[in-house]
Amino acid sequence: MNLLAEKLEDYTASAKAIAWDTCHKIYVLMDEAQVELMREYGYDPLITSDEMTPEEMSKKVMEWFEDSCGLRFVSAVHTNPSDPNEGFIDIIPQGFDWEDED
Repeated sequence: MNLLAEKLEDYTASAKAIAWDTCHKIYVLMDEAQVELMREYGYDPLITSDEMTPEEMSKKVMEWFEDSCGLRFVSAVHTNPSDPNEGFIDIIPQGFDWEDED
């Protein structure tokens, strides 16, 4: 297993949901407030931890990543009331090239 897959599994182990905009934005949602926010934004697919195991969510995120357009990224996001931008953590950064990974 590569390091990015392990990092992803670390986050999906406690994630509340995963969401994809069907283009390049893939999110691992770490709390219920983020799940509700992504629902309000209209993210579909949005899959909760009640619908998939953490392992299934990791696999689905990787499928989405493979199907995404060039600017793709995967971020974990949790609610940070004092600064919403501080709630984002890169799991697979934008512009990542699989061929560069050892």
